[in-house]
Amino acid sequence: MDQQPQLAALPMPLRWETPPVSWNIVDQATLTITAGAHTDLFVDPQGTAETLNAPRLLADVTGDFLLSARVTVGFGATFDAGVLLLHAGDYTWGKLCFEYSPQRQPMVVSVVTRGVSDDCNSFVVEGDQVWLRVARLGQAFALHASTDGTFWHLVRHFALNAGETIAAGFSAQSPTGEACTATFDAIRYAPERLHDIRSGA
Repeated sequence: MDQQPQLAALPMPLRWETPPVSWNIVDQATLTITAGAHTDLFVDPQGTAETLNAPRLLADVTGDFLLSARVTVGFGATFDAGVLLLHAGDYTWGKLCFEYSPQRQPMVVSVVTRGVSDDCNSFVVEGDQVWLRVARLGQAFALHASTDGTFWHLVRHFALNAGETIAAGFSAQSPTGEACTATFDAIRYAPERLHDIRSGA
């Protein structure tokens, strides 16, 4: 597809840093990404493997901000996921995932990579949708998830060695499967600082 990706909620240019199998944007509001087989963004902390080929649609964002979306995933294989991503380089990034666990349960999962990946499971979600949000607060970042789009649960608070500008956006992955499709809607971006990390307000 040759069209330039545009989302009304994001005023800055978007780019495919790694292209997907397919993608679509409806009314500049709903983004769908299909990741191909054995795609992931993960650097094994045991140093045995790394996979950095997950498709990702990114925008360069400067200063404090909040980016959120409702994420719907067509789960099929273990670790299939739709992702909100903060990316400062191949070995410096954080991702907030709606992911299919080995127990065949949809879960909110976060991964922070500073050289190697630090993986953490948070909570199980009933159904195939959840709201995810990433926020920047100076050199710190916060990840939140919500089952209703109103009440936010803190998932992770961490620092990255990122400059004043960081790439933020959307990804999908299918590390053990043949493909995974994730849809992002209710996308919201605000160039403002999160007021309360713990409550998510």
